[in-house]
Amino acid sequence: MPTTFAQLLLNHASQRPEAAALREKEFGIWQTLTWRALATLVRELACGLAQSGLQRGQHLVVIGENRPRLYASMLAAQSLGAIPVPLYQDAVAGEFVFPITNAEVAFAIVEDQEQVDKMLEVRALLPAAGPQLTHIWFDDPRGLRNYSEPGLAPLDALIEAGRAHNAAHPGFFDAQVQQTQPHDVAAMFFTSGTTGNPKGVVHTHATLIDRAQAGARFDKLTEREEVLAYLPPAWIGQNIFSYAQWLACGYVVNCPESAATVTIDLNEIGPTYYFAPPRIFEGLLTTVMIRMEDAGRLKKWLFHHFMALARRVGPELMDGKPVGTLDRLRYALGNLVIYGPLRNTLGLSRVRVAYTAGEAIGPDLFSFYRSIGINLKQLYGSTETAVFVCLQPDHEARSDTVGVPIDGVQIKLTDAGEILVKSPGLLREYYKNPAATAEVLTADGWYHTGDAGFLDAGGHLKIIDRAKDVGRLAGGDFDGAMFAPKYVENKLKFFPYVKEAVAIGDRRATVCAFVNIDFEAVGNWAEKRNLPYAGYTDLAQKPEVYELIRECVQKVNADLALDEMLAGSQISRFLILHKELDADDGELTRTRKVRRGFIAERYQVLVDALYDGASHQYIETTVKFEDGRSGMVAADLQIVDTAVFPAVRKAA
Repeated sequence: MPTTFAQLLLNHASQRPEAAALREKEFGIWQTLTWRALATLVRELACGLAQSGLQRGQHLVVIGENRPRLYASMLAAQSLGAIPVPLYQDAVAGEFVFPITNAEVAFAIVEDQEQVDKMLEVRALLPAAGPQLTHIWFDDPRGLRNYSEPGLAPLDALIEAGRAHNAAHPGFFDAQVQQTQPHDVAAMFFTSGTTGNPKGVVHTHATLIDRAQAGARFDKLTEREEVLAYLPPAWIGQNIFSYAQWLACGYVVNCPESAATVTIDLNEIGPTYYFAPPRIFEGLLTTVMIRMEDAGRLKKWLFHHFMALARRVGPELMDGKPVGTLDRLRYALGNLVIYGPLRNTLGLSRVRVAYTAGEAIGPDLFSFYRSIGINLKQLYGSTETAVFVCLQPDHEARSDTVGVPIDGVQIKLTDAGEILVKSPGLLREYYKNPAATAEVLTADGWYHTGDAGFLDAGGHLKIIDRAKDVGRLAGGDFDGAMFAPKYVENKLKFFPYVKEAVAIGDRRATVCAFVNIDFEAVGNWAEKRNLPYAGYTDLAQKPEVYELIRECVQKVNADLALDEMLAGSQISRFLILHKELDADDGELTRTRKVRRGFIAERYQVLVDALYDGASHQYIETTVKFEDGRSGMVAADLQIVDTAVFPAVRKAA
């Protein structure tokens, strides 16, 4: 029984040598790499790395989009007992300095010229007394012909050297694979770092493979699945779905040509197993709504008519619940003219299982996808748990839970409502950070998730919010009421015009919010009304746009009023930010999570204006551009009031 990633690879290469392992779209054509060819490539890369000095227990940084030869590089490192460390390809050079220094990295394999430039910049920034980045290999040679930096070479040169080494030492690779044990470290993933420096989460072959296999058993995954790998490989969610489970199951992973072609590639591949954070599903829905704005009157009427039916009976049909014969017939007609074409347009017509995770998804967004026949489910986990803690069984997917604990998982709650997890997939440690490790891992093996929630009567876990983010209102009509900012923000983000939102209200009498408009959706809306604008900042401050967003906010408020527990979280005032929240500006993590503390500090003047009753506030903000330059964005922001509704009391 294979117990390490390299053993899983060799098992597939032996059992199914000519089956497709990876596909990559290049110049518009899908190129296939078989398991036999992949095993040969990994062997050559491993031998090349060993000849270059990579030793057991050392770290290898891997940076780039999803590319077959980068996947093979991680497997090559693991074959030698070395440890791949994937880092976010969209990070600026300065963000790489801490993880590379922390992990004492001397070897890096990167995708292209952009990443080479970052590595050379990082090398110049590393402390002279510490480890140096001595070897950098690149996969894509375009633009690098005239580079002559020491230690810089194409990946082809590493492969060629490895081929010669393998010929001279034919038993070397297999001996290295056999020497690696399941409890050896397999990979390290750096957390997104919402506060302070990121932490290196250390996982073994056993922890990652165990959870990958548990998830595969839960959803009956086979080697026949098709997966599109388009999210950052440095995010453990992508790594589990397109790496750990790929090797555990032996299905096909497809790598898009570029970030710009993902939607096209999604339609061409038609994945059967799909994973995306809520922001991706939000973006897909926004695209649909924009198209419907451009549709003719009849098509628009048909869409809204059948979507009303889908919202009413679609989720029940997905869950196998009884639905009247007439509604079934009407839904079948809707499937023919609306739902089926819509699934096909989204590229999700063949999806058997779809998951969302990373942050909470809005209930309306969740219901939309299930209502049109997509088996979208939620899962619960984190980097520290190797992702899979809770999964939603088929026919038991609900927007307000994240599923049931799967094989091997135990859950308990502290008196304060924090969720504790015990699982075979728990991290070994935070690298070189025993204090942080001790904070999250108890002596008897329980992991502190930092999330607040509870188990319902059916055994499903409900997440309220991050424990540190759940607050209480103080004063006013809802004194002492719970404030769950993420819940409020997700309801706002269901609207196609809202891209991001930040709710504020802990220890305050009322809730206020910052809103980022979706520039594409609102721009399309404005153009149809002949409303001119000169860019994001100008469009965001148009009175007409404020009225549009006010309508969205008030619909959310009306919905919140129906929930006694969260009625106090209605938004009383809001403003539309003059710029989009950006990871390069420190406002979001690389996984697009809001850094609340940083935002509250950076925009304190706006928070004060919201709560001081001001009608507008001038602000200047420094922003970073992709080329590393800095600039300034300034605007006089409007602040508007919204209607707040009395809580609807449920009958006893």
